[in-house]
Amino acid sequence: MRFSRQVPSIPMQRRMSLANLVATRRTWPQHVSWCALFLKAYSIVSATRPELRRSYVTFPWPHLYEHPANIATFSLERPYEGEDAVFFAHVARPELYSLVELDSLVRRHKSAPVESVDSFRRALWVSKLPMLVRRSMWSLAYADGYYRSQIFGTFAISVVASLGAAGLHILSPLTTTINYGTFEPDGSLDVRLTYDHRVLDGATVARAMAALEEVLHGEILDELRQGPPDSFANRLPEKLLRQRSAELATAAS
Repeated sequence: MRFSRQVPSIPMQRRMSLANLVATRRTWPQHVSWCALFLKAYSIVSATRPELRRSYVTFPWPHLYEHPANIATFSLERPYEGEDAVFFAHVARPELYSLVELDSLVRRHKSAPVESVDSFRRALWVSKLPMLVRRSMWSLAYADGYYRSQIFGTFAISVVASLGAAGLHILSPLTTTINYGTFEPDGSLDVRLTYDHRVLDGATVARAMAALEEVLHGEILDELRQGPPDSFANRLPEKLLRQRSAELATAAS
């Protein structure tokens, strides 16, 4: 929140007609999570639009830094020591994953022991440091383009649609953050993109959201129509998933 307060953010909304996507998703024996679908779709858009991978950084002087690759951050609630806590997971270059791989990754972060997930374990370690030390570490990372992407990511997705609600203005330290609500009976969905106005203007964001809807109706719908591979009908093996994640994280860095 300390860093988010520094960002002059503006939310933009677009109602998307996704009835075909909803219907096709239902044909899978294990439904792919909407988080995985939007992660991949927005990553495809960001990979082809450099302006979405830019951040406003202050070191060594205020300027725009363009990240070479996507690193997505998604938030999720996990029980920890008797209470519900919010954790943040990172995925390098989600556009290169298959939907099965991304869905398995999202499910793993929701179900694996908290201490077994690298980003969760790192967050727990940092949270135990004195406030002055924490803020100094975060400030150094946030001020540099490369380290900001490694620690915070290049874009985020934060939703509570499964609880029947939606945030109207997500506070985030990142340039763009995706948020969506619940589906209407006709398959339409309100999708919001909160953006840093120092980096992007309204017209750029509006075009990006139109491109996002096109990708959902294009590459994402086509992959869903192909159906899940027989060997991955339920869940990607843990060992293969870890290996794949490590390879893409190395490529992104």
